[in-house]
Amino acid sequence: MDGSGKPVGYAIDICMKVVEAVKRELGLPQLEVKFLPVTPSTRIAAIAEGKADMECGSTTNTRERREQVAFGISYFIATAKMVVRANSGIRNWPDLRGMKIVTTKGTTNARTLEERGQVRALRLELLESRDHAEAFAMVESGQADAFAMDDVLLYGLVASAADPSAFRVVGDALSVEPYAIMMRKDDPAFKRLADIELARMMDDGEIFALYEKWFNRPIPPHGINMRMGMSPLLRASIRFPSDKVGDEI
Repeated sequence: MDGSGKPVGYAIDICMKVVEAVKRELGLPQLEVKFLPVTPSTRIAAIAEGKADMECGSTTNTRERREQVAFGISYFIATAKMVVRANSGIRNWPDLRGMKIVTTKGTTNARTLEERGQVRALRLELLESRDHAEAFAMVESGQADAFAMDDVLLYGLVASAADPSAFRVVGDALSVEPYAIMMRKDDPAFKRLADIELARMMDDGEIFALYEKWFNRPIPPHGINMRMGMSPLLRASIRFPSDKVGDEI
């Protein structure tokens, strides 16, 4: 959110480019945009039930989710890691043996931990939070030893903390998370228009400027700089824009 309470960010800027494309296509320059706040556990229903036309956040394109919604071209590639207190001694997943790890309800990370056998093999106590802020606060207060989530979200939470040096993002990547705009399945014309605009931004290089703006420069209103370089995975994805992900191959 900016100082006025308006949502801002990399994904929001991309979605607003799509909105401009819709305005041009329909000849409706005064088309009004309304924002609907969602959480990881309410976002899919908001789209599937027609409460919103696009979800502009950090939603991973997965096979299970595509049964309910459609996804556009991937505009970010995250990897699942964990944030811990810097003095915890935790540097990788085996260090968590017998400890408490929190994930956010409605995200893919809890399932990833289960599928990789981490919970059973390490005798982890798995906790769930309502949102990312609550999960980070649980690590901050010592209620949880680690918070497993997509790295970009973790870096953002650490950068926003009162003392960023008190935390570290660590661990081998458990999974690759391709983020994309989420849309209704019954509106292929809208998806096509959104994909055309995303592909244009990638082909023109416009998306690189947006990335620099949000990940390598001070972010208003508090001037936080995440200092997060673009990953080789994302660079490769931008070279070949696609709405296909690994579970479709």
